[in-house]
Amino acid sequence: MESKKEKYKKLEENRKKALLSGGEARIKKIHESGRLTARERLHLLFDDGTFQETGVFVTHRSSWPGMDKKKIVGDGVICGHGLVNGRITFSFAQDFSVLGGSLSEANSGKITRLQEMAMENGAPIIGMNDSGGARIQEGVASLAGVADIFLRNTLASGVIPQISAIMGPSAGGAVYSPALTDFVFMVDGTSHMFITGPNVIKKVTHEDVSQEELGGATTHNTKSGVAHFLADDDEECIEMIKELLSFLPQNNLETPPYLTPSDSPSRTEPRLREIVPNDPKTPYDIQEVINLIVDNGEFFEIQPLHSKNIVIGLARMNGHVIGIVANQPMHIAGVLDIDSSIKAARFIRFCDAFNIPLLTFEDVPGFMPGTDQEWQGIIKHGAKLIFAYCEATVPKLTVITRKAYGGAYCVMSSKHIRSDYNVAWPTAELAVMGAEGAANILYRNAIKTSKNPEKELSEKIDEYEKAFANPYVAASLGYLDDVIMPENTRPMIIRALENLSNKRQEMPPKKHGNIPL
Repeated sequence: MESKKEKYKKLEENRKKALLSGGEARIKKIHESGRLTARERLHLLFDDGTFQETGVFVTHRSSWPGMDKKKIVGDGVICGHGLVNGRITFSFAQDFSVLGGSLSEANSGKITRLQEMAMENGAPIIGMNDSGGARIQEGVASLAGVADIFLRNTLASGVIPQISAIMGPSAGGAVYSPALTDFVFMVDGTSHMFITGPNVIKKVTHEDVSQEELGGATTHNTKSGVAHFLADDDEECIEMIKELLSFLPQNNLETPPYLTPSDSPSRTEPRLREIVPNDPKTPYDIQEVINLIVDNGEFFEIQPLHSKNIVIGLARMNGHVIGIVANQPMHIAGVLDIDSSIKAARFIRFCDAFNIPLLTFEDVPGFMPGTDQEWQGIIKHGAKLIFAYCEATVPKLTVITRKAYGGAYCVMSSKHIRSDYNVAWPTAELAVMGAEGAANILYRNAIKTSKNPEKELSEKIDEYEKAFANPYVAASLGYLDDVIMPENTRPMIIRALENLSNKRQEMPPKKHGNIPL
């Protein structure tokens, strides 16, 4: 019979094994690749001394020949909970030093239990992914574990914030867990995501592509839109996660965290008068407008590298968190296309799920024309944006700075789709289309038969502009609540947000809508 002393010694030995994970040699290789270990990442994420590990001594149950000699304490994932900036948070970090961080039946069970705990306690969960995918030696048992995670990702969606950090490889079916979460962070040069790797692609489709080009951090932040944030290294990635968490509520029953403001709610900005150019074809940077209006000019942009014709992100107005959606005239005139519609729609639905009011800055000439957009489904994908705005029941405010043309006017949080407070600057133009295009259609015959077609066209453009290229027709019909001087935008938005803070709006009883996917 073991003595107490021997039992205590055995615990100490097992604890050392757990802390050492796959051993010093493998840890050294991870460091040489420019990455941190799983435990180092968790140490950076959580407030000092608050992390409490769960499932510490779990090991795999594989009967594959030789696997009995590869039983490592923890089995390739470290799970637990603690405080991040003083708020309870759950997190798991896949440990690449143990069998490449592969997902086994046992360590998937650790993750799913953590997901359930996060839901039961109404707190965010952060997954730090660094894994080669399902563990081959376990076959379908490992796949079952992966699917168990998918289910809980889906059940937790809209209940608690779910954040994924890709901090190494993430391959095969396992990539769908991060894709089911709300936000995906990637690290430049060291993280990769793909369903099938370069070797399989070369064999099947004969395409020759590198890991970085196929599924690197830059690719997923710029081309695919799978990722939302690009970090230079693991340390920056974790700091960015902490900043994002500072804007988010713990769960869908809470409001976002309020910060006592140091910026005056009555502050006006004369510079806003000068930003929109006289020429409607001249671009300007909507980010400058945003920065001048939000608290202390602090705007946390999301997906800054993808579909730059629309801007999304989080900020505060008088200490209260808001979500911002804005057309960006600096990029393809701020037109709505497939990618921008999807980007904005997903963000709008996130904000609505977590009680974050929406502020829309509108300067949109319409939807992108062309066979490429039509054949790829701009009708269906644009409808996602309509669906998201129509479905959202949080306070919705809209500021039209310049163009609001055609169907895009309807889509960008207009009064007709349940926006609460809509204003325009005097530079706003609300019409079916631009004056030149409208004149060419409405007065085609007059222009064609005129002795001076150019003069005739110019006169008809002026005539149309006087009639429609202004906000007053819409205001007279009640489609705008006010026309305001640009410098007064901040105080007016803050007052509207305060007045709408108790908004309650219900959706018709149903299981769920059928968003045009």
